[in-house]
Amino acid sequence: MLHTGLIADPRVKKHDTGPGHPEQSARFSAVMNRLEWSGLAHDLVRLPSRIATDDELALVHTRPYISLVDTEVKQHRPHLSTGDTDISPDSADIARLAAGCTLSAVDAVFAREVQNAFCVVRPPGHHASQAKGMGFCLFNNIAIAARYARAKHAAERVLIVDWDVHHGNGTQDIIYEDGNVLFFSTHQSPWYPGTGAANETGEGKGTGKIINCPLPAGSGRAELAAAFREQLLPAAEAFHPDLVLISAGFDSRINDPLGQFRLTDNDFKELTGLLLDIAAKHSNGRLVSILEGGYNLEGLALAAEAHVRALTGDV
Repeated sequence: MLHTGLIADPRVKKHDTGPGHPEQSARFSAVMNRLEWSGLAHDLVRLPSRIATDDELALVHTRPYISLVDTEVKQHRPHLSTGDTDISPDSADIARLAAGCTLSAVDAVFAREVQNAFCVVRPPGHHASQAKGMGFCLFNNIAIAARYARAKHAAERVLIVDWDVHHGNGTQDIIYEDGNVLFFSTHQSPWYPGTGAANETGEGKGTGKIINCPLPAGSGRAELAAAFREQLLPAAEAFHPDLVLISAGFDSRINDPLGQFRLTDNDFKELTGLLLDIAAKHSNGRLVSILEGGYNLEGLALAAEAHVRALTGDV
């Protein structure tokens, strides 16, 4: 029987965003303490972390942008010049670690070492585009994972599902003309970063491979579950993904300070179950979940526990 993998390297806490910042190192501790307290951590297969190479980052990001991140971190700047992302002396290394952890998880599911995996990483990634970091993000962890799965494991079709309350504009930008990646997003609208309209559907080979479901503030299970069932499931059925990736942003949970959705912990279990069904039917169960947002520490911990419990089949 294959199990659920966990990648959680405490070095990610060295990305220091300063006092009062919502994307703080305490997020990692909150998730891990809850998984330990619940007993779930003992049932998970701990997977090795690693640093992503520059060649792996360049599957998605331009070389000048990668150099820019390194330069501005070495200059001890307080934030990236490209956007609203605070940095510290270790941020470039830790962003590489976050990306590398997702690649290690991809390797593990393709090697059948685990059935699926959860990556407790930071900084998050889904707002970072080819040459621009923003929204707390330096490198786009999930887009790098998708391209890596194709390059390393010959995955022809990758499904990315983003349930973060904020639209994953960077992910969309990167794969907009790709054609080998299906991107599905539920997100609050209007809200940061102002992208993700329903008519943004891809171009060229990527035409029809972007499915945006903008929803108003106050949306919860009824609205998101309907979008998953009515739009995602038919699209996934036609797409036949070889790998399912989740941008697991828990700022779509009720009472998050940076979002106004109303998902509960049980709702995350249900949505996770729908994605597990897609993976079981089309990708031999291969699924990797990557932490994005979630800024109410207690809510983040509880939602992550519910998500991981669903990944293990303990529902």
